[in-house]
Amino acid sequence: MKLKLNIDELNEDFFDDTRLLGIIAPIKSHQFCLQLNNQLGHQFRLNPAIEIHLKKKERSYYFSIYESKEPNSFLVHYLYHNHCDGEYLLPEFRHMDFLWLTKGDFVDDEKCNWIKQTVKALNGVQMVAELTNEQIKNKGNMVF
Repeated sequence: MKLKLNIDELNEDFFDDTRLLGIIAPIKSHQFCLQLNNQLGHQFRLNPAIEIHLKKKERSYYFSIYESKEPNSFLVHYLYHNHCDGEYLLPEFRHMDFLWLTKGDFVDDEKCNWIKQTVKALNGVQMVAELTNEQIKNKGNMVF
């Protein structure tokens, strides 16, 4: 008997209890994380172990992910860089520079709105918008 891995189901499971924000901020990742850490009290750190590796047109692209765990909670914040050498992690959101995923615990509307407003006020940030699961066509690209 052969077992077949259901990728769509895995992708859906990965996105259970998540919220995703798209951020337009044409600044360097480390500068953006520094602002988030200073202004929002996060501890975003680059996590090379979960970096996303995509192969397209016989080239390799590496999308960095920064991680910040909330104390006394299962909630983890992941900040994905959406660009790499002219390629996009989520091509359907090519105008977004960063993708902010909350995972591991429920984030209510109040907290999500607070994050959006606070991030929007940072230097270099032009727009912050919540992205719905239905809008994401390439979910599998974000799964680590």
